Amino acid sequence: MSAPSSPIASQLEELRAQLRHHEHQYYVLDNPVITDAEYDVMMRSLQKLEAEHPELITPDSPTQRVGGKPREGFVKAPHSSAMLSLENALDEEELRAFDNRVRELLNGAEYRYAVELKMDGLSLATRYTGGVLQQAITRGDGSIGEEVTENARTIRSLPLRVGADRIFEARGEVILGRRAFERLNVERDAQQLPRFANPRNAAAGSLRMLETAVTASRRLDYYAYFLLDEAGAPIFDSHWESLDWLAAQGFLVNNKRRICANVDEVLDFCRQYDAERDNLPYEIDGVVIKIDSIPQQRQLGYTAKAPRWAIAFKYAARQAETLVEDILVQVGRTGALTPVACLAPQVVSGVTVSRATLHNEDEIARLGLQIGDRVLVERSGDVIPKVVRVTQEGEPQVRRPFVMPTECPVCSGRVVREEGEAASRCINVNCPARLKESIRHFASRSVMAIDGLGDVLIEQLVEAGLVRSVSDIYQLTQEQVAALERMGPKSASNLIENIAASRNMPLPRVLGALGIRFVGERTAELLADEFGHMDRIATATVEELQTAQEVGPKVAESIANFFREPHNADLLDRLRAAGLKFDHVVKKKEGGPLKGLNFVLTGTLPTLSRDEAKKLIEDAGGKVVGSVSSKTSFVVAGEEAGSKLEKAKTLGIALLDEAGLLEKLKTENS
Repeated sequence: MSAPSSPIASQLEELRAQLRHHEHQYYVLDNPVITDAEYDVMMRSLQKLEAEHPELITPDSPTQRVGGKPREGFVKAPHSSAMLSLENALDEEELRAFDNRVRELLNGAEYRYAVELKMDGLSLATRYTGGVLQQAITRGDGSIGEEVTENARTIRSLPLRVGADRIFEARGEVILGRRAFERLNVERDAQQLPRFANPRNAAAGSLRMLETAVTASRRLDYYAYFLLDEAGAPIFDSHWESLDWLAAQGFLVNNKRRICANVDEVLDFCRQYDAERDNLPYEIDGVVIKIDSIPQQRQLGYTAKAPRWAIAFKYAARQAETLVEDILVQVGRTGALTPVACLAPQVVSGVTVSRATLHNEDEIARLGLQIGDRVLVERSGDVIPKVVRVTQEGEPQVRRPFVMPTECPVCSGRVVREEGEAASRCINVNCPARLKESIRHFASRSVMAIDGLGDVLIEQLVEAGLVRSVSDIYQLTQEQVAALERMGPKSASNLIENIAASRNMPLPRVLGALGIRFVGERTAELLADEFGHMDRIATATVEELQTAQEVGPKVAESIANFFREPHNADLLDRLRAAGLKFDHVVKKKEGGPLKGLNFVLTGTLPTLSRDEAKKLIEDAGGKVVGSVSSKTSFVVAGEEAGSKLEKAKTLGIALLDEAGLLEKLKTENS
């Protein structure tokens, strides 16, 4: 990084250096040397100077931790090397078996273990160039994660700049400490919002907020536990040395770690912190054991899913006995009704538990549970509290069975449990409990394609009472939208134009937008082709619905149930009044050059969108299906094609790229 080129730039860099020093003292070393008021004065001075000279703002400035404008979503980003999960040892015997395998694979050579507490949070890879944080990526599937750099910059214990000038990657865990977790839930209680079930869920949700200012308001911490070079390979020959180097660069590195000469010392460490875990300032769910020598790690290698040189010793779930005082029903964002046990408060693994999920009616029947029974409750790591078993039946005069309601407790809409399904569901699209999810689906790109109507704006519209039904989207005015926080006249105008444009979407899109269970893009098209009008679909019997191609009894029953719900019938009337298309020109294809051929599309094509490729195939009489099977005629593969391509190769299915598809269409039509 070049030296400051002016007195103002020098003053700014001096202020930033001082603030970085004091942040490290406070958030990493827990040893503040100035008061909060003194820190605030320095921060305000920096903010004032940067406001006067915005061209001198740098991404590693402490002012960039406060969060900025909301974003619409996260982009995918590849990892430099796979972020693999670890195999688990659930008891002493399994840990000793791991040690025996290590000894055999190392042919009797001496080795030692680096042992660390297994913090319960969200894995995050952070990349540095020239000493400055450049990118932060969540674990994702281990190969590709989500880039959350802007949100990661708000974590006070994550260095925005380090002393080392080399390119490197630190991997670590984003956590929410116990105090911060309790404070967050107190705030949510005051705002009448649902409590977070555990610190891990709260940390993961906070890091993935679309509004970075919300992430900044939550006291997340980042503990580094791994060091790699730019190619994704270890830098030092010792894992312990890597941890010391990270700590020297200003990273928060867990000090509850130890070098162990043998498996007995490892077990002593595990037992020590199993006894002390409730007194730690953060949640742990076990201990991570790694061979310290990097050359020995390379010698041991990997299985398909995990390294052979590391293992996680998982602590047993914490359990406690308590009383089921009542069973309530919560309605989720998809309309699923979930019974929840209201418990006499009990401390389980350091957290007071007063509720536990019962999942569904079948689970309650399996447990033989009734209100008034005493039960064993378990709280295990990333799982919200659950009832393990009934320990004592309640007194006959107070014990009573749970009955799933036939009406939604939120909106009084019909509750349906379809054959073969465990969950009961509210099928009212406008149920307040599922309204935000209904709007999100309705506006999504593959359905009504209302660009600009993202999660943050949906939240604002519902909370402001401007949208109480999906159909209210079409009653919004530019003035109403522009008055919302962070929405200006231009953004509001664009949204209203996009909403108006969605009125031209064809019937299959409108039908798919309703969120009827099992009715996706293809089924909606088949129904539109068969019936030609929304009203004919809405009034069709279960038997009549099955005359449509690929619609079986289960799908037909779901569609019929949806349109029997009076709230949904009212929604149709409102959408009709809003000018949405309910009729459909049925184009019956007698044949075509691709008749009888089944195609699967995978990956990104160079010039054609998936919808465009699909239309070309179907206009030529072919059929586009979602999965590869022995009945597939061709797989059309673009860039980043995934498992469908691999399956096609395994089955010997013919492959086409975009040029091959176009050539086939040209040849068949000639």
